[in-house]
Amino acid sequence: MMKKSGTQRIISPTCYGFIILSLFLFLVFSVLLSITFGNADISIGEVYRVIFYEIFHMNRFSEFSQGAVHDVVWLIRFPRVILALAVGMGLSVCGAIMQAVVKNPLADPYVLGISSGASMGATLAILFGFGAIFGENFVGIMAFLGAMITSFFVLVIASIGRGTSTGKLILAGMAVSAICSACSNFAIYMAHNQNATSEVIFWTMGSLANAKWDTVVLILPIMIIGTLIFCSQFRNLNLMLLGDETSITLGTNLRKIRISYMILASFMIGFAVYVAGTIGFVGLIIPHAVRMVVGTDHRRLLPICALVGANFLLWADVLCRSILKNSELPIGILVAMIGAPCFIYLMVKHSYGFGGEKI
Repeated sequence: MMKKSGTQRIISPTCYGFIILSLFLFLVFSVLLSITFGNADISIGEVYRVIFYEIFHMNRFSEFSQGAVHDVVWLIRFPRVILALAVGMGLSVCGAIMQAVVKNPLADPYVLGISSGASMGATLAILFGFGAIFGENFVGIMAFLGAMITSFFVLVIASIGRGTSTGKLILAGMAVSAICSACSNFAIYMAHNQNATSEVIFWTMGSLANAKWDTVVLILPIMIIGTLIFCSQFRNLNLMLLGDETSITLGTNLRKIRISYMILASFMIGFAVYVAGTIGFVGLIIPHAVRMVVGTDHRRLLPICALVGANFLLWADVLCRSILKNSELPIGILVAMIGAPCFIYLMVKHSYGFGGEKI
């Protein structure tokens, strides 16, 4: 059963449990089905024989232990599916967190320019080797640093004057995003490296084509642990929607907590940009849509955001692999084509409560 209470939507524990179970089962189904899609002509039976051999090492399927079919399924498609799941989950959760931190339903990594900051950091690392002292994963670390610095820069600019407002935050994000994009383009222009430049340009459009098991092993734990940490912080996140003055009267100073959340979110966004490039609107649209169903309580909002985001990006990647014959559409382009009209529709046709304010 679902009902409204003021600006809040209240669903029963049974209904919430059913939603969670349905989304989880659909995610499992999506993972198993999406592996069968692709330009290579491979039968469903061959796909699952490869997977069964790799997971259970069944001798009856040993003929699929190597060869072209094995490589396409196990080394290309399967890690790509898991990577899409991880990135979609991370971006959706980080979008919801940032909206709570700044108390602004229009906040997300893409709109606020944080993805552009991560992109700039990774671009400088790829083209000029900046941050090589950090070791093998220096590109990811530079993307994280770019995301974190950009996020705080946007908040500082937006807070100048009489406090932060929606308009100032969006304008600050647009300005910082433009600066980061200009710096990235200037770096590409000055690099004089055609191969690296082509890689960066395609990467900035968003792509999961370079998914590997080494990448998945790195990214999936980061996204899962980050999501679990944020889910455990639902009380503080709900308190942020009430404002700092209210939280102080309740004995909680949110300033340090807010900074720690931004650092963790920037960490997740930075690595998401590192492995998948710039993918916008996921962190904006998914929390909006989920709030319309379950309300603003982060105890229920975040788990559903994680599952919906994972399902959404997984199937968006399937479309990218299937919509063009013998080619692939960059996922950032497809998500923007889907996300922007959906966002306009949500803004025009619907409204919901956000921290007690009708949006």
